[in-house]
Amino acid sequence: MGYPGKKRKSYETPKHPWQEARMAAEVQLEKAYGLRNKKEVWKAASMLRMYRSEARKLLATAAEGQEGGLEGHLKTESEEILAKLIRYGIIKPDSNIDDILSLKTENILERRLQTQVLRLGLARTVIQARQFITHGHIAVNGRKVTIPGMMVSKENEMHIGYYGTSPLVSDSHPERPVQVASSLAEGAGGTLKARADARQSRERGPEKGGGGKKKRGRR
Repeated sequence: MGYPGKKRKSYETPKHPWQEARMAAEVQLEKAYGLRNKKEVWKAASMLRMYRSEARKLLATAAEGQEGGLEGHLKTESEEILAKLIRYGIIKPDSNIDDILSLKTENILERRLQTQVLRLGLARTVIQARQFITHGHIAVNGRKVTIPGMMVSKENEMHIGYYGTSPLVSDSHPERPVQVASSLAEGAGGTLKARADARQSRERGPEKGGGGKKKRGRR
C-alpha cells in the first residue's frame, strides 16, 4: 500500500500514443463537448472501460456455470452496477448487463455537468457552459459547483440552476440565454457529438466534381 495522501491518476493513457484514427476521434469529442484537453476524454474512456470490464467478468463467470445465468452474488453485483448506471442516466431503466458492452464514451460525456448545463438552456454554447461553471455561476441543489466534469444523476438533473448570488439570476443579464425553449429542443436531437458531426456535414455541403475555382482575370 502506498502513501494514502499521494495523488494518483484516475485514468489510463492510450497504450500507443500515435494512432491517427484514435487521435482524430479524441479531437472530435474534445471539440463537441468543450473539453479542456484529451485527459478528460481519457477519464471518460477509463470509466467506461471499468464498467465494461466488470460486465464481461460477470457474463464470463455466468457462462462457466451450469445454469448459464446470473445467480447469487453475481446477480447482486450486476444489479448494483445496473442501478448505478441507471441512476446517472447512462443506460435506460429496462437495460440489462449486456447493454453495458454497447456503451460508448459519448454516453459518459453526456452526463457531465458541463453538458447538462447546455442541455437545460442555461448557456448558449458548451464553451460558455464550462465558463459559467468554473466562474461559480452554476449550482446543483442550491450548492455552488465549479467542476465541469462532475457526473450528474437523473435525480439532480432538474435541480441545476444559477447560483443564488450570481448576476445570471437576473433575466436581463446580457450573457443569459433568451431562447431557453429552443435550446432544449435542439438538445433533444441526439448527443453533442452527433450534432457536431451533422453541423460539419451541412457546412461542407454536397461535393461538386470537376472545375474547381475559376481564376480571376486582371481588370
